[in-house]
Amino acid sequence: MQIDFLPMSMDHCKGAMDIYNYYVENSLAAYPDKAMPYEFFGKFLEITKGYPAYTIFSEDEIIGFCFLRAHNPYPTFRECAEITYFIKSGVTGKGVGKLALDKLEYEAREMGIKTILASISSENIQSLSFHENNGFRQCGRFEKIITKHGKQFDIIWMQKFICQLK
Repeated sequence: MQIDFLPMSMDHCKGAMDIYNYYVENSLAAYPDKAMPYEFFGKFLEITKGYPAYTIFSEDEIIGFCFLRAHNPYPTFRECAEITYFIKSGVTGKGVGKLALDKLEYEAREMGIKTILASISSENIQSLSFHENNGFRQCGRFEKIITKHGKQFDIIWMQKFICQLK
């Protein structure tokens, strides 16, 4: 499968939001309780300004998106970023997420980022396993802070150091 990463733009709105909304409606991996309007994609573009953000293509089809963003707006947090990625259902488990992670880690290092954080639903066992297998470790857990589709669950924070800390 040929994979291409193109800088995320409004041209990718429908394809990316369709993937995101699949997870909103069919899982506990995305936190909203109902599908988000296409205009919400602008929020992704806004929060990723100055950070790498990509739409993932296989041939001419959007199969995912990934980005880094500031974990906290204060400049004192500039060496830390939060990661997000969503891969189209049916394409997961084929190495696309690993390619996205590798790309974002490389670019994070180039930016001077030393730590990547991931916020993951305690119900998203596949994502928790993926992150653990790729060098992340659990660093925090907010218990029973979200209720979606009648189910209450935790948010687990995972962390990966990608550069030597002084």
